This record gives sequence, C-alpha cells and structure tokens, in this order.
Amino acid sequence: MTSGIRLEDGGRAAEGRLRLETSRPPTDRWTERRGWFAVEYDPVRIGSIDGTDTTPHDKALVRAQRARFDPARDPQIQGDPYATLFVARLHFDTTAETLTSFFATYGPVRRLRLVRDKTTQKSKGYAFVEFERERDFEQAYYHAHRQVIDGATILVDFERSRVMEGWKPRRLGGGLGGHKESGQLRFGGRERPFKPPLTQ
Repeated sequence: MTSGIRLEDGGRAAEGRLRLETSRPPTDRWTERRGWFAVEYDPVRIGSIDGTDTTPHDKALVRAQRARFDPARDPQIQGDPYATLFVARLHFDTTAETLTSFFATYGPVRRLRLVRDKTTQKSKGYAFVEFERERDFEQAYYHAHRQVIDGATILVDFERSRVMEGWKPRRLGGGLGGHKESGQLRFGGRERPFKPPLTQ
C-alpha cells in the first residue's frame, strides 16, 4: 500500500473518537463513497487521483513542497483540534451568528471563527467551529455535511492543520478538494477521496 494512505473501511476510530484518519477513517455516510484517504499530507501524492504520483504536475504543488507551515504560530488557531470542524463553501453573506445558530443544533459551540479578508473584512467563505464536546463535533461531522445554509451547500470536514502531519493550506498550494476549473484538484479528502490505483 502506498505510504501515507489508508483504505477507508467504514469503521470509526477506537472508543468512538474521530481521531483524524487513524487506522480507521470515518465513513462518509452522505455519499456512501468508498475510497482512499490520506493520513499524512504529501503534496505530490495529494495532487494525483490515485495517490501514486512521484513528481508534481502543477506549479502550486511545487510551491506546497517548498512551503513551511506551522499552525502554532497563528494566534487565530486555537482550541481543541479534535473538537473543531472546518466548514467551507459558505455563502459570502452568511454571518457568524447564522453559523453559530446552525451548529448549536448539534451541541454547545465553544468558539466559531468566520475567516475574513484582512483588508476588506469580507468573508472568505469558510469557518472553523469548535464544540464543547467531542460527541457533538462527531454528530455535526456526520450530519451537517452538504446541508444548505443561505442557499449554499456546505462542506464539513476536520480541521486538519493541527492533526494531519505535513499539512499545507490552499494558500500555499496545498489543501484538499477544489474545482476542476481551477486546474488544481487535491485528492485524499472527504469530497475527493483517492481512487484505487489505475495500474497495479
């Protein structure tokens, strides 16, 4: 099996705690997809549909390889990483209050950060939601994904920066997912899991 990749088996992590893609990554119950999930971040492999590439195919991947990212140096990144969700594809007019109200239906929200442009203060379309209890985080992970808020179908995933070894965010050429139009798709995540190797 390719280094840094685990075959998704539909099970939950030991003791019901969703420790990011350990030996048994969480099942995507909404799409029923069975694929491959990255357990550590390798920019070159993340850029290929089956996780087997050994050379980068776009300039952003080269940039991600060279980039250094330390979430501990960002004062905005706080709280328990194992109780924090990454929420993306938000409508740009969605407010922090709306998000807090939505996610509070799964349990008490300790902290919510709607990421904004430093210059314009406009929403960048993604947020981080920290729950007081991990069981509520787990419920939101499974059930909030692909729900609609303000007309936008949202993506809900783990906050990976502190729990995924080698993580590089999209602004550094990394990330996961993406749109075909961008030409910078990243595989191994919830929306775009790896496919079985094309060649054996």
